[in-house]
Amino acid sequence: MATKVRIKKDDIVKIIAGKERGKKGKVLTVFPEEGRLIVEKLNMVKRHTKPNQKMQEGGIIEKEAKVQLSNVMVVCPKCDKAVRVSAKSLENGKKVRVCKKCGEMVGLD
Repeated sequence: MATKVRIKKDDIVKIIAGKERGKKGKVLTVFPEEGRLIVEKLNMVKRHTKPNQKMQEGGIIEKEAKVQLSNVMVVCPKCDKAVRVSAKSLENGKKVRVCKKCGEMVGLD
């Protein structure tokens, strides 16, 4: 079952657990059904690949691996801290995500 994901593509997140703890990065992809996401330039792994039509040259390629959703928190643009986010409805009926600490809108929904 997919968990409720409050993190979206292009959000700035902070890793709160694991070998990359304390680092910030931009979300490249979210996989809600797996409960994971990929953060730019973080959790790098090495893959040994054979040459094929797509990759003419084989060898060891470094790429980002998926990170568990529970190990990241959204960074508030105003507080500049890792915070929880909640959903709030505006007067026009549009839903936005807001920082639980300062009430600032998070991301461009």
